[in-house]
Amino acid sequence: MNPDLIGLFEELGGEFVSPPVQLMQKWSKIKAFVFDWDGVFNTGLKGHETTSHFTEADSMGVNMLRFSYWLSNNRIQPVTAIITGQNNVSALHFAKREHFNFIFSGCPDKQTAFSELLETSGLKSEEVMYVFDDVLDLTIADKCGLRMMINRYASPLFYDHVKTKQLADYISFNEGGENAVREICELLIGLNGNYGDVMEKRMAFEGDYKTYLEQRNSAILAETSCK
Repeated sequence: MNPDLIGLFEELGGEFVSPPVQLMQKWSKIKAFVFDWDGVFNTGLKGHETTSHFTEADSMGVNMLRFSYWLSNNRIQPVTAIITGQNNVSALHFAKREHFNFIFSGCPDKQTAFSELLETSGLKSEEVMYVFDDVLDLTIADKCGLRMMINRYASPLFYDHVKTKQLADYISFNEGGENAVREICELLIGLNGNYGDVMEKRMAFEGDYKTYLEQRNSAILAETSCK
């Protein structure tokens, strides 16, 4: 493990709740990336006839993480999913555009959706990385193999609760809507040790990257509404 990588993220304000060596061990077992939506890809801002959005920086981060995983795991695609408490038009658009495997929408009890995901995909809970931000996510975070929490400075007691109960392995320095997803993706690519290779192959847009992209884009999205 590169100590400079860990130092860089700590210097910027990221917090390794689990020791980096332990986080790396957990990361090595992961086969699926599961994301909450509101407060993760965006600020969670709501209003009448409005929808929550995402940034291209976060989108690219997720894609590069999937490519990094593919390069490191014998060209196997990670399972990808979104589990959201609301019916988000933007979340569905993102899942379709990025060729995710699953989206579960309108899920006030996310535990049910998570159980269905495990049953359908054949995954074990310890093989899932979960990116989350709030109370509704803790029942899933408690079960997952790797938990990456999006920071929110307005929730210091929640922050302390998650740390005390060991419900996260890493807490971002960026908040939702400030490209925190990109931050987490860059950290994990760095832990894979192939960041430079990922960037060069993506820039070339040929060979390995085109093969990866063709495989990724063949995924068929399974849509489930919890309501």
